Amino acid sequence: MTIRRVVPAVPCADIPASTTFYGLLGFEEVMNHGWVAGLASPSTPAAQVLLVGDDPSGVRPDLSIEVDDVDTAHADMVRHGADIVYGISDEPWGVRRFFVRDPNGRIVNVLTHQ
Repeated sequence: MTIRRVVPAVPCADIPASTTFYGLLGFEEVMNHGWVAGLASPSTPAAQVLLVGDDPSGVRPDLSIEVDDVDTAHADMVRHGADIVYGISDEPWGVRRFFVRDPNGRIVNVLTHQ
C-alpha cells in the first residue's frame, strides 16, 4: 500500500473566512463541497490543508491520509482490532473512505479517490 498524501483537517465554523485566512499564507482553494474545502500551495501542491465543517458522516476527522488501496488499509485495521468509527463507504463526491481512531484518540480519515 502506498501513501499518497497526509492532510491536516482544521475544524471550521466559517469555511469562507478560513479560506481567506489561509489564502494570506499562499494557499489556494482546490476543492470545495460547501462543508469541506481543500487548499493547496500552488508552488508545492502536496502542501495542503483541509477545512472541515459538519462532515456528513457525523464525525469530524483530525487528519486525512490518502492511500492507493483503502480496502487493504481497512482490512489491516480491522484485523488488528482498530477502533473503526465510520465504516468503509463510497461517498457521492468520489472517494471511498473510513474513519479510524488512533491510539491518542484522534480520528483519521483514510481514503482513496475513485
